Amino acid sequence: MSETASSSHPERAERRVEVCFSPMQFELYKDEFHTCVVIDVLRATSAICTGLANGVDKIIPVPTVEQARELQQQGCIAAAERNGQIVEGFDFGNSPRSYLTEALVGKTVALTTTNGTKAVAMAQDMPQVAIGSINNLDAISTWLMQQPGHVLLLCSGWKDKFNLEDTICAGAIADRLIDIARYKSIEDSTIAAKHLFLGVRGNIFSFLKASSHRRRLRNLNLSEDIKYCLTPNTVNMVPVLHDGALVDSRRVQEDGTLS
Repeated sequence: MSETASSSHPERAERRVEVCFSPMQFELYKDEFHTCVVIDVLRATSAICTGLANGVDKIIPVPTVEQARELQQQGCIAAAERNGQIVEGFDFGNSPRSYLTEALVGKTVALTTTNGTKAVAMAQDMPQVAIGSINNLDAISTWLMQQPGHVLLLCSGWKDKFNLEDTICAGAIADRLIDIARYKSIEDSTIAAKHLFLGVRGNIFSFLKASSHRRRLRNLNLSEDIKYCLTPNTVNMVPVLHDGALVDSRRVQEDGTLS
């Protein structure tokens, strides 16, 4: 953002931030908002942030395994996860730690997951789509304050159901936008998410021990992934959707081209 735009921040028109608990409710919200932030803490959006921060060129999110296979056949590195496990025939799933490998630097990765990439596909026609998680909490919050218009925080949930970790993350982002940038909110979902976060901040890891998805991943021996995903601010960047692919927002120029 230019210095002029930054200096005019206090004079911006009033902006709203709201939380959508589940993709099933997305249609009720979508027309009111400029920016949609897709959140899937365990583990898709954590993996997307990690991959792009560590040198992956682009991540193409697709909702189905079949679409990921097609891109794989076209030469893309392809990653697929269903029900917490890597789909047969793919080298990667959505473990964020697997995206730390140097083998992915400069590569394009096609990714499909149980929840997160479906939510991205649902939101793709909105004016602006970004990726949020606990591991880029500071970065996504700061970036949103620099954007025009209202913000929708879309929790991917688990198979269209409510989940705790995405709601806590959304509550953390909403709390910052409301407290620091004076965003407004009118929906009970936002109030609930914000107060859930405020009630457990500093103790999120312990609070989520009994959560359904943490239990699901623990049963798959993925406890290290859980620790990684629930560690705040290991990534200092924001993925955005650009021409069907997720890229580092800092690469998008004012004319819409990529650097």
